[in-house]
Amino acid sequence: MYFYYEPPYFLLVAGLLAGILSGVAFEAVLKGNVRDWSKNRSTRTLANLQGLQLFIPFVGIAGGVCIFLASGIQIFGFPGKIAYFLSVPLTVFISWLVWSQLGKILVQLEQGGSKALDLDSF
Repeated sequence: MYFYYEPPYFLLVAGLLAGILSGVAFEAVLKGNVRDWSKNRSTRTLANLQGLQLFIPFVGIAGGVCIFLASGIQIFGFPGKIAYFLSVPLTVFISWLVWSQLGKILVQLEQGGSKALDLDSF
């Protein structure tokens, strides 16, 4: 006897919405911090702007992406444990890469200004 479970469509949509809404909050906090730093040019470096205020929305993005990814894997018939076993390490690794890259970009922005991030020159 086989049991077919209903795919977690609700979790798929909830994870997507959580990631998007956390991304909007992340964008607002990051833009506000960079705007305040550029006006004041305080001794506080841009790399130090990666505090708890910015980390909480980032964790929300990562959590939403993890739930979205695991739900997407479950839709293809994988059990929940395997889906989360695949999605959690993948999400943690990619989140670490993005967070470290954000720190490097903020340092680059601080040292060279907005012209240091000219992507059209490539």
